[in-house]
Amino acid sequence: MDIITKMVKSWADEEGKVNTTAELLGWIKELNETTFVNIKECSINDSTFWFYDDYNGEVINRKRSFFSIKGMRRFEDGEFKGEQPIIIQPEIGYLGIICREIDGVLHFLMQAKIEPGNVNCVQISPTIQATKSNFTRAHGGKLPTYFEFFEHSERYEVIYDQIQSEQATRFYKKRNRNMLMIVNEEFEIYPNFRWMTLGQIKKLMEIDNLVNMDTRTVLSGIPFVTYAVSADEKKELLKYFKNTPLFYSIFDANPQDSLPWIYQKLNNYKMFKDIKLATVPLNQLVDWKIDEYGITCRKQADFMVRYYDIEISGREVQHWSQPLFKAIDMATFGLLSKVNEGKRQYLVKIKPEIGSFDKAEVGPSIQWEPSHYLYNDNEVEKLFRKKYENRQGIMVDVVLSEEGGRFYHEQNNNVIIEIDEKELSNLPDDYIWVDYATLNYLVQINNCLNIQLRNLLSLIKI
Repeated sequence: MDIITKMVKSWADEEGKVNTTAELLGWIKELNETTFVNIKECSINDSTFWFYDDYNGEVINRKRSFFSIKGMRRFEDGEFKGEQPIIIQPEIGYLGIICREIDGVLHFLMQAKIEPGNVNCVQISPTIQATKSNFTRAHGGKLPTYFEFFEHSERYEVIYDQIQSEQATRFYKKRNRNMLMIVNEEFEIYPNFRWMTLGQIKKLMEIDNLVNMDTRTVLSGIPFVTYAVSADEKKELLKYFKNTPLFYSIFDANPQDSLPWIYQKLNNYKMFKDIKLATVPLNQLVDWKIDEYGITCRKQADFMVRYYDIEISGREVQHWSQPLFKAIDMATFGLLSKVNEGKRQYLVKIKPEIGSFDKAEVGPSIQWEPSHYLYNDNEVEKLFRKKYENRQGIMVDVVLSEEGGRFYHEQNNNVIIEIDEKELSNLPDDYIWVDYATLNYLVQINNCLNIQLRNLLSLIKI
């Protein structure tokens, strides 16, 4: 139970005991002003490392490490559903955060990290954010800072440890190991790292493109439902919550009310939908064109692939080139929320995607890629669009980036909207209202909640 008290207390603390929020913002501002960054589009022919293999129809590098880009087609019940380039990166990386209690409040060791695709250069990242190629030093660079703690995590108090999915619209079955652990021993804090409370991180999430996707997915996994909490302890915890329906949604809800429905829907899809995926050479994709500058769709698409020449000071490797998926426009990810019998609930749905590890996961109420058309809206989407356009019931509204190591300037609107209980009486199939406890239970299991939903959960305010 003690860890839950520490987590909630840290969530409620927006000023911290080590650095004030203003000091943290000043630190990021200084790094943005003093770090050299030069990123420009280039031809793949300019690279000595990456190349396009026309025979096999894939973009790869000469070590065949990191990742590759191939073509993929998806069929559902024998019907062609779509084709696209997709990132093949079967390795599992680390996304991990070290925690420590400082002056009675739990703090998180966060990194100021620059990724080539970041909109604003520096973003707040986990303590460690490393692919397998990073920590096996396939690139010839240094071992990631603090890697030894995660390599020997059995020595510490691990709070959360799950392998979770990445963006299944861009990656094929890509997953990362999300970890939170308490390290009480003394160690050096390097210049690009700062201690922050959970409340400070949540506060910084209100600023566009400041807290990166990897931080958000790790924090979404903080376990609340796996610890027993007594009535007296609940009474004490309630004092920290301004959002009392959220408190009851966490500590007085029963996940079993929703879990059978969710598992039934997921398992029915996995069992009865005949999903076939075919990896094909890029040069066989009918609607996509490949040239030395990238891969573009001849029709409307959500992204393209471009090659970039990259210089960033202060990284393990400071000058390199690589392909990045470049978004055509902004996506919108949204959650509808309501209060039912004193508990806050969230509307989620079953969401199949081309790169899903196991066909489908649970996603948010709204997951609109740039190519989503207004006339395709169902009843849920119509209500969300009406509320958002009229600025009604908005609890969270922030623009945040996708992971800058593979995506260039990909930003999404992340929105949580409160509605009245009677505004959506008839739900389309595959939607369900669930409490926070149910979602918190599911995120303790790998490949149940998709990354869009996990990111939205991380934005919820206490």
